[in-house]
Amino acid sequence: MNYINFSKSYHVRMLTERDIPLILALCEKNTQFYEHCPPFVTAESIRDDMCALPQRKMDEPQDKYYLGFFDDAEQLVAVMDFIDHYPTEEQSCFIGFFMMERSVQGHGIGSRIITELCVYLHSLGYEYIRLGYVDGNKQSESFWKKNQFTDTGLRNHTQDYTVVVMNRML
Repeated sequence: MNYINFSKSYHVRMLTERDIPLILALCEKNTQFYEHCPPFVTAESIRDDMCALPQRKMDEPQDKYYLGFFDDAEQLVAVMDFIDHYPTEEQSCFIGFFMMERSVQGHGIGSRIITELCVYLHSLGYEYIRLGYVDGNKQSESFWKKNQFTDTGLRNHTQDYTVVVMNRML
């Protein structure tokens, strides 16, 4: 898989520790997200997220992509945590995190990124994408539903919130 093909509209690259200030600035503007999914973002939490993997993928760090989507002016417009071949070893993948720059939300950019990703993954033979949003976060729920993700009925309960698991068939 070549992640640079995730979008035709934006330049996609792996984010590194050098990008943490950019990522932090993007995330800090999205306070509504952290009201539903505490704690509030920090440089350390971003550093941890850059290498976090589900238990079943701990031995496969090559399947983890912490990506930035940049416009022509090299502004970071979106961050995506993407895990290949998860939750199954088959043609599935998982979006662990997706956040847009607040100033460009509501203009169809996030939907364009997700649509382009789905087209690319479908061309590679992927069957579905899975993700989760925090129950009660209406902004996230409506974004993912608008982008053809459906509720699987699965719920993951944490100490602080419940995650609603969604799929999009490709």
